[in-house]
Amino acid sequence: MTSTSTTPYVLDDAALDTLFREARTANTFTDEPVTVDDIRAIHDLFRFGPTAMNNQPLRLVVVQSPEARERLVQHMGGSNKAKTASAPAVVIVAADEAFQERLEEHFPHAPGVRKMFDDDAELRVDNARLNTALQTGYLILAIRAAGLAAGPMAGFDRAGVDAEFLAGTSWRSEYVINIGHPGPDAWADRLPRISFDDAVTVV
Repeated sequence: MTSTSTTPYVLDDAALDTLFREARTANTFTDEPVTVDDIRAIHDLFRFGPTAMNNQPLRLVVVQSPEARERLVQHMGGSNKAKTASAPAVVIVAADEAFQERLEEHFPHAPGVRKMFDDDAELRVDNARLNTALQTGYLILAIRAAGLAAGPMAGFDRAGVDAEFLAGTSWRSEYVINIGHPGPDAWADRLPRISFDDAVTVV
């Protein structure tokens, strides 16, 4: 796909295609393994994306063992069951609703900032979920940068996943992402994207 923009991108067309223009959500994968070390390398990249007050609430549960995979599949909806059962790697993306406990470490130039979130649970949860969604975008790009494909899903029983995998923690599930090398018929044709004129207002 050729860009029609005259913007002098820092990245070349191959990189832009890998991250954006040719990248798709994968629904099937090959059996080539994805290791915990691969996921560690992906984390080492996406963690540098910005979040509000550097709060970094995204947490990952790598569902590695067959027994754990089977437990997760039970909570997936519809066709997501088969996708999750067959993917080389699966992660649960969670929001840490107690991110403020490390905020003074991560945002040290604002002593006492933790109290704002300690005192307002609604604000804390909203920030955890919003910034986890932001970090999930970085995560998907990092997966693509590693030469892999991502299959992000929101169709699952969150309460069931939380009880099964996150009980006794301050983590709450937001997404499940399958990770691997795309398999046969991994995606359909790209759906339409909104135009600049429809999406942008200049004031």
